[in-house]
Amino acid sequence: MKKLERSNLWSLEEYAEIRSDFKCKVIAHKQNRQLPIGPNATIYFEDCLTIQYQIQEMLRIERIFEAKAIEEELDTYNPLIPDGSNWKATFMIEFVDETERRKALAKMRGIEDTIWLQVEGHDKITSFANEDMERSNDDKTSAVHFLRFELDEDMVASLKKGANISAGISHTEYRHIVDMVPDKTRKLLLEDLD
Repeated sequence: MKKLERSNLWSLEEYAEIRSDFKCKVIAHKQNRQLPIGPNATIYFEDCLTIQYQIQEMLRIERIFEAKAIEEELDTYNPLIPDGSNWKATFMIEFVDETERRKALAKMRGIEDTIWLQVEGHDKITSFANEDMERSNDDKTSAVHFLRFELDEDMVASLKKGANISAGISHTEYRHIVDMVPDKTRKLLLEDLD
């Protein structure tokens, strides 16, 4: 999958004019790129469009318009775009109540290392988590983690032949399995592979 360049981005003025329509497009696009695992965790699979939206929003919020600063944002976010042999995702632990969330995050240290996907007929793919920086400490884990799932050629071939995908979390404090990733999501994930 291609990486984003400055030529793929709108200026602040251009983005202000199209932001509402673009946001609606991205929200619709993201609908089938998310996978809830249990009641309090979701994997949000990223691609070029979702990352373009993140960059455009950061440029807007931070009022970034200088070339060097835009390149720095591209350097930060481009690694979150799948490379053709993997899936990249943002993993979020979601509790509405802040006190409940704080208690859960303290119990879920290391959860990011127990997230897996499995292509039917193959071994589980455990995620590579937070390659940019550590997001857990001795007291708690973060509510947000960045994941990469590497697939081999046999897995990709099986997916192209219609193999299903399952997913799960096997942490001692949070164990949930999705027996079959919805077909719409599976098809989009297949598009992320070369």
